[in-house]
Amino acid sequence: MGIVTKNSILLVDYTIIARRQYGLSRFDAVIDACRKRARPILMTTIAMGAGMLPNALGLGAEPSFRQPTAVVVIGGLITSTLLSLVVIPVIFTYVDDFYQCLVAKFKVRN
Repeated sequence: MGIVTKNSILLVDYTIIARRQYGLSRFDAVIDACRKRARPILMTTIAMGAGMLPNALGLGAEPSFRQPTAVVVIGGLITSTLLSLVVIPVIFTYVDDFYQCLVAKFKVRN
């Protein structure tokens, strides 16, 4: 959960910065943020998955104890990668749409 949280916060932060500083549209800002964060997210996933792979394959001492844990960790890494790169940008767009709707509805008119 810590990896997903960190990656999600950085992804949304990059998106907001790109919109404010560079004037990008929401779609372009999300795509730019995903492009910038994809490499670190994938590198973290691959490094941790490669480190757990020998345990998941049952190599080493006492594989019956460590193998199930390694398989679960690798599955969690794959899930967190998809969550960070696909689900979080989609949720961000929904939340941003809702925010824009609220701003338009409650905008003070002079």
